[in-house]
Amino acid sequence: MEPSSGWDGPTFQPLVVLELASNTPQEAVAWLLSRIRDGQQNGGAELLVEQLSPGAADGGEKDNPNLFVVGASWQRLLCGAEDCGLFKEYSDGSMRGFTCANQHRFKGFTGAGDDFLSMAECQYIIKHQLEALRAKDETHVPGYSQAKLYPGKSIIRRLQSKGILVQMFPLHDKEELKRLSFSWYRTVRLSLQPLDAIRRYFGEGQALYFGFLEYFTIALLPMAVLGVPYYLFDWENYDKYVLFAVFNLVWCTVLLEVWKRYSATLAYCWGTLSRKKAFEEPRPGFHGVLGLNPVTGRKEPVFPSVSRQLRIYLVSLPFVLLCLYLSLYVMMIYFQLEGWALSVYDEDPTLWTEVLTYIPSIVYAVVIEAVNLLYRYAAEFLTEWENHRRESSYQNHLVLKVLVSLATLLITSQVLNQLMEAFLPYWLQRRRNKKMIRKVLRRRAIEEKELPLAEQVRLEADMSTYLGTFDDYLELFLLFGYVSLFSCIYPLAAVLVVLNNITEVYSDAFKMCKLFKRPFADPAGSIGVWQLAFETISVIAVVTNCALIGMSPQVKAYFPESATQLILWTVAVEHLLLGFKFILAFLIPDVPKHIRVKLAQIEFESLEALKKKKILEASKPDAE
Repeated sequence: MEPSSGWDGPTFQPLVVLELASNTPQEAVAWLLSRIRDGQQNGGAELLVEQLSPGAADGGEKDNPNLFVVGASWQRLLCGAEDCGLFKEYSDGSMRGFTCANQHRFKGFTGAGDDFLSMAECQYIIKHQLEALRAKDETHVPGYSQAKLYPGKSIIRRLQSKGILVQMFPLHDKEELKRLSFSWYRTVRLSLQPLDAIRRYFGEGQALYFGFLEYFTIALLPMAVLGVPYYLFDWENYDKYVLFAVFNLVWCTVLLEVWKRYSATLAYCWGTLSRKKAFEEPRPGFHGVLGLNPVTGRKEPVFPSVSRQLRIYLVSLPFVLLCLYLSLYVMMIYFQLEGWALSVYDEDPTLWTEVLTYIPSIVYAVVIEAVNLLYRYAAEFLTEWENHRRESSYQNHLVLKVLVSLATLLITSQVLNQLMEAFLPYWLQRRRNKKMIRKVLRRRAIEEKELPLAEQVRLEADMSTYLGTFDDYLELFLLFGYVSLFSCIYPLAAVLVVLNNITEVYSDAFKMCKLFKRPFADPAGSIGVWQLAFETISVIAVVTNCALIGMSPQVKAYFPESATQLILWTVAVEHLLLGFKFILAFLIPDVPKHIRVKLAQIEFESLEALKKKKILEASKPDAE
């Protein structure tokens, strides 16, 4: 993306946009720009930054003048890739951590200006460097005496919390986005998604989500094919029902274990499988007393883990348990109201009493959405307050909070969620003021018309912000629960989920490419704590399916005189199936053998290189 000749733009490739509040004092702007431009030896980011020239917006009012584009020199990006621990393909075909010293030994590296680093990787590097900016001896942000600073405090985080930094986002590349759109969702075809292209444009985290969505849909096909005849034909032969339940349990286990192997293969090819989380940089929101990291020896905020654990177990955990109790209580009220409405209809079956039977479900769905919104705010606040050092730890604790309390409530609101997810963002985008509607219409013309850089930046600044894959994974979690828990009762569940997932691919792709700002890449090596969540629901499925089978009249007929024997047999079968499930999970390795061999070879070579280095260091004094 080169600057347009109609605007005297920057002399570098703009990658990231910073928008400050329009009333930001000039001294604060100058201070921030100097910290961004300063060399690393002086505590700066050593990046390139220029201000967009202010223009007149539609309607005569002026645009925010405090818009800045950020880029970096090629050498700075290479050094940033090494700092971030990016893995690239080595000359022998293995994936290794990039180093500037061995840059010419990596495949695809030809020199400055090549495609060795994708645009998404360059934007991630710049984001990493900006978030690594820490206060030195400043006591407050210049021009903002209330915006306190102390040594080690994240500058970007402080500016965001005080509303000085309005937003920071990566720019779209319209040509690459156009190619991705045509190969992804703009043409209906029976083919797999272009995961490598998605990863190159949006990053590994997004690509893994769409990869899991695709994999889950394909894995559902056997269940869907088997469920159709079970639904259409007579179910009097209960042996078929039991066989379907057993197949369901085996399917859940195999699906998740094979996915771990497939995701490990993708993560290895993308260079994120071997990234060491132990050396992950502190997240921008992490705060504490400035100290030394015992692993890296670098200065960074230090926060006692004991204080974090006390916050989790004495505050967060009781709050989550209380919310879980309230959610179950609300569910019981819903069941009682629904039972009352059905009894009224049975006594007097009229049009009005039939309408009354739908009222509890409608009210319950509205309550679900309200509770969901409130609880999400509370969960995010508590997780932020717990002060987790790593972003991955923050996300894991947030996911666990939401799953424990909201899964029971959200199961009944899937249709409403689907409608809101597909149409609400687009509707909101169209319902903004007249200025915003005109900008959306101009956004549609980007593919046909070459826009100046300044206009493109301001257009993207007004687009909605993508909030991550949390809600997308939560939806797949609930759908997986439908199939694993209830497909024995309703065999067409897998068919309906397949149809839902097919529409989900196109709606999510449309949102990512058309409705939202481009998100920063997330170099994820797996789906994280969601893997544990899916495995947990698969264990619960064993218990619920065995209980459903044990409560059926056909099975009870085998134990006409003793309910105790029925319970004992049901528990025994459940334990056998759980044992079989865990044995099956143990027998299927999480990482394919050829990848384990490559990782072992790299580790062996690293140890050998370390031995040689120590021998050389030991021989130097003798030579002197």
